[in-house]
Formats: sequence, structure tokens, C-alpha cells
Amino acid sequence: MSTFSQIYIHIVFAVRHREALINQSWEAELFKYITGIVQKKGHKMIAINGMPDHIHIFLNMKPIGNLSDLVREIKKSSSAFIKENKLTNSPFYWQGGFGAFSYGQSQISAVANYVQNQKQIHEQRFFKNEFIDMLNKYKVDFNEKYLFDFITET
Repeated sequence: MSTFSQIYIHIVFAVRHREALINQSWEAELFKYITGIVQKKGHKMIAINGMPDHIHIFLNMKPIGNLSDLVREIKKSSSAFIKENKLTNSPFYWQGGFGAFSYGQSQISAVANYVQNQKQIHEQRFFKNEFIDMLNKYKVDFNEKYLFDFITET
């Protein structure tokens, strides 16, 4: 029998020390590169967007490999891409860890819309509040001292 699945995952991770290093002049190039990584691994990108200090990825994940390995590859390869193409003058690293949230078929449109509208969302909301709200909404146990290193917000 073949394997059948519908696994929708929303992934969020930040630039190390929450530095605003992702510039709008090259973010589309970065997002296209990350989309290529996701597709090469056999998954389908639904939406990708972000801010200068973090990104959101929403994908349809096939039951091949595991999520941690996928995120590790995205971070490793995209960091190398940024460095090799000298897209920023500052040293670029992704922060350790990530958030991952699962959704059902009926939520695809709403989540994709949420990811695509990150610029507007963050006109009124800090990333720290957004991420903590997501953790609380999905009842994820967490200790605030182990969250992303928030050095720019209170």
C-alpha cells in the first residue's frame, strides 16, 4: 500500500540575537532559495515571508525525513547562501531552535494569509508577543528563558 498524508506545518525561526539582518532588497531571493530547499526535500511550500529578524514558513510536509532535519538543512543552507552571496556585511547566523505548529486542511488559507501578511501584522505587533501568543494558543509548554534571544524588544 502507498503512503497517504496531509501534514501542514507552520515553522518560525529567528536571526541570531534577533538582529534585523534580512534586507527587503534580497529577502525574495532568500525566500526563493529556501523554497528550493523545501522542494528538493520532497515537500511543498505553501507560503513564506518574514521580517528583518525572523521568518515564517508554511508547508505541506511529506512523511519523509523529520522536521528537525528539514529545519536544520534550511538554516544551514540558507545561512551559507547569504554568506556566499555577501547579502549582508554583518556575520549571519540563525538562532538555535524553532517553533512548529500543525494545522488542518480547513486552515490552509487562513495560515497562508497570515504568513503572507507578516509586514502588516508587525506594524502593530512585536515578534515576541506574536510567538508567545502562538505558544499559548496551541498550549505548548515553555519556559520564557529558553525562548529566542530577544535583545531588541521589551
